[in-house]
Amino acid sequence: MAAKSEQTRQLVADVALKMFREIGFEKTTMRAIAQEAGVSVGNAYYYFASKDELVQELYVQVQDEHAVVAAQALEGVHDLTGRLKAVLHTGVDVMAPYHQFGSDFISTAIRPTSPVNPFGEASTAAREASLAIFRSAVEGSSPAVAKKLRADLPELLWLAYMGVALFWVYDKSEGQRRTRKLIDGAAPLVARGLSLAKIPGVSKVFDDVLGLVRSVKEDS
Repeated sequence: MAAKSEQTRQLVADVALKMFREIGFEKTTMRAIAQEAGVSVGNAYYYFASKDELVQELYVQVQDEHAVVAAQALEGVHDLTGRLKAVLHTGVDVMAPYHQFGSDFISTAIRPTSPVNPFGEASTAAREASLAIFRSAVEGSSPAVAKKLRADLPELLWLAYMGVALFWVYDKSEGQRRTRKLIDGAAPLVARGLSLAKIPGVSKVFDDVLGLVRSVKEDS
């Protein structure tokens, strides 16, 4: 019984994500999802209380896929520039099927009170999964990132990734090549900038930045 229930839940989720890709977020309704999945509307709502919960399912599935392909791309890559490129490019790769409805979706997700805001409490599981990917990229780099940066850097990189994702949403170039160019140009700049943290005079600047970041987080 439990196995059948899980199969039905997965079916509803798979159909919803397929419809998101094909007709967009706004046009996908719970009734349409239920009809396409061959279940009652009540049954669809039993597994997902709203379309917002299906978006959270999308977040988690995308991060699960990102973790797998990023781990493969990171194999044998040790320098921070290469590792950042690997994580960012694979992040764009796994989001690619959803680019068509990205601009419509972002208008909903970007609202501070939106239940599908990637910074919101409901998105914690997906956000933590994404942070783990950036944590792996940082911890596996050689030469190692300055010790004082390691704890905060994954979250700062994730925030930068959110900026890249927003740029990608509105990137209408073929294959989103402008986003790829941005990643290829920004990754070495970030890596070179972080390497300066080991220089005594510059190190103080990083201390001030980290202090500011931590104080803002404490007030949130």
